[in-house]
Amino acid sequence: MSGVIEHVDVSVPVRTAYDQWTQFEEFPHFMEGVQEVRQLSETMTHWTVEIAGVKREFDAEITEQLPDERVAWKSTGGTQQAGVVTFHRLDESNTRVTLQMDFEPHGVVEQAGDKLGVVDRRAKGDLERFKQFIERRGQETGAWRGSVDRPQP
Repeated sequence: MSGVIEHVDVSVPVRTAYDQWTQFEEFPHFMEGVQEVRQLSETMTHWTVEIAGVKREFDAEITEQLPDERVAWKSTGGTQQAGVVTFHRLDESNTRVTLQMDFEPHGVVEQAGDKLGVVDRRAKGDLERFKQFIERRGQETGAWRGSVDRPQP
């Protein structure tokens, strides 16, 4: 498994940043390579991505969701990845968004890209585009304020 940790400070309140992040179907607006995300249920999403000309589809389960604090997920079958996005209130109108993700690159192209830092740069770019997206709007496109309890071992 490989991993990436990146963060960005956004000039919106923590609630606004969190609420926008819960709008998974908006991800193609700021995530490079993400063609579509469909919300199948409160805890399941279906992703269509294209990276370096390779198209993949997979489902991801939201394993933990705490309003204004964190969203964690893991893929189910196929592409192996898991991650968490956390939201830290810096002050009334600024929030730090931190992405931590573990993934298993498949094939020579993905393994080479991982070794060259492509995934790290993409994650950093996605967070910067999220920053531009939410700051330009000044408000979220929607919100889901429900909670998903962390699974017990």
